[in-house]
Amino acid sequence: MAFGDLLEMVGGTGRFQIMHVTLLCIPVLMMASHNLLQNFVAPVPPHYCKAHKNLSQSLLSPEEILLITVPLDQKGKPMKCLRYVTPQWHLLALNKTSGSEEQGDAENGLDVELQGCVDGWSYNITDESKSIISDWDLVCDLRSLKQMGQTIYMGGVLVGAIVFGDLSDRYGRRVLLLISYLFMAVSGTCAAFSTSFSMFCLFRFGCGMALSGQGLNGFSLILEWIPTRVRTVCGTTAGYCYTTGQLILVAIAYYVRDWRGLTLAVSLPFYVIFLYSWWFLESSRWLVLNNRSEEAIRDLKRVARFNGCRDEGEKIDIKMLEESMKKEMSCSHGSYSVLDLFRTSTMRKMTICLSATWLSTSFAYYGLAMDLQKFGVNIYLMQVIFGAVDIPAKVIINVTMSLLGRRPSQSGALILAGVAILINLMVPDDQQTVRTCLAVFGKGCLAASFTCCFLYAGELFPTIIRQSGMGFVSMMARVGSMVAPMVILTEDHIPWLPALIYGGAPILSGVAAMFLPETLGSPLPETIQDVEDRGSGKSSKMRQKKTIPCQETNTNLLKQAA
Repeated sequence: MAFGDLLEMVGGTGRFQIMHVTLLCIPVLMMASHNLLQNFVAPVPPHYCKAHKNLSQSLLSPEEILLITVPLDQKGKPMKCLRYVTPQWHLLALNKTSGSEEQGDAENGLDVELQGCVDGWSYNITDESKSIISDWDLVCDLRSLKQMGQTIYMGGVLVGAIVFGDLSDRYGRRVLLLISYLFMAVSGTCAAFSTSFSMFCLFRFGCGMALSGQGLNGFSLILEWIPTRVRTVCGTTAGYCYTTGQLILVAIAYYVRDWRGLTLAVSLPFYVIFLYSWWFLESSRWLVLNNRSEEAIRDLKRVARFNGCRDEGEKIDIKMLEESMKKEMSCSHGSYSVLDLFRTSTMRKMTICLSATWLSTSFAYYGLAMDLQKFGVNIYLMQVIFGAVDIPAKVIINVTMSLLGRRPSQSGALILAGVAILINLMVPDDQQTVRTCLAVFGKGCLAASFTCCFLYAGELFPTIIRQSGMGFVSMMARVGSMVAPMVILTEDHIPWLPALIYGGAPILSGVAAMFLPETLGSPLPETIQDVEDRGSGKSSKMRQKKTIPCQETNTNLLKQAA
């Protein structure tokens, strides 16, 4: 008897599992709000240098002050980072006669001296649409700090994955999940009331750490309390919750335009989530592996009563529980580390190829998703489109993974994404519709690649080091998301370089994915030797699936809820 059989005994996919998965998926709705929050708290508003102080009390109109203070760029728009050293009063007369500052300068052969915005900037915004850019003047020489803020947040996600992943193995999933929810609520609240950009970045770093904690432990609790046969359904449901969260973010951001209010709005729900999460049960698998079998039996019996399988639950004892976990307990006694991912040739090749796919997928995904203003479309509409495209993308990738296999699906999604991004290089800037369509297609392919990454990596790594393998490739994804915002800065020197990098990386990793083994219809490898045997062409024995007929109606309930 396996542990999955015990879950079937206590109700399989009963009321407890339905409520458990539902409550754990609600926070997933808010994860996208923090990942993509910078699109709405840090848009760069139209800005130009403030007028000279002696003009503040003049009787001139704002348009006239702008005319004599700020020169025009080649497109005829006020320069963002330069102004005249002294007001150019003669331009008022020239503007009335010729209607053009440029013509006046050309006719008079003026060589005008310019300076930076020594008195600050003026922003074309209202009180309801303030951003961190306008509050802390993150423009001109400080414009790189906008991308640095997102990189710091993603750094928090990376550190959180390392810290919370290790702590959850020591102290359990439930307690770390509770801490993560509270940490997210407090950090988000503090970020909303930050008085400086440094303070804002510090608390956003905390939000990133908390997001990793709730993601790792939340998904672990989902998977460890449901039977194997419905894991795909639950995993897909959680994925669509994240997609829905992107659309929820747009709705909140549309009505809450002030960045402080928006940050607070996406953080306050975690206080409620923290309170109801006390109802969650610790993973019985983790309890057994940590010599707390009696607590595991108590929780399994509680689940059985909740699901209406009291009699079946009363049959469970320590001997039955430890027998069901015998294989996992024997594996846990071995000494394994991240180094085992590279010890053998097949494991080494597989880990390197998977790392490339995860890194490039996250890198290109956030490269596209975190710079919506460059498409020249309303950022709220653009975020809706970017979020909605994930729905058909995930449907298509699930179909192709089932029909064509994991390897061609993973490779194809990455290569198509890279090609779409590179084609955009050749599309003129004035053809915004074409550029937007290509970007949306590329983003959809990357969302599909993400979906494939999680399933494919879980099927490739052996059971004894699956957590280490998933943690390592997840860390590579975080590295990609950290680097992505900084690549945008190269645009100031070589305008086409960011798109070339964002497009080239997925294509290269798509080629690397072709060297991975196919896992469609194959049993999960248990040991490193199983992986080596698969790499050498040896077939593994298919494990027989056992089913216990308890609560078939509960299975139907879960399918309806999903």
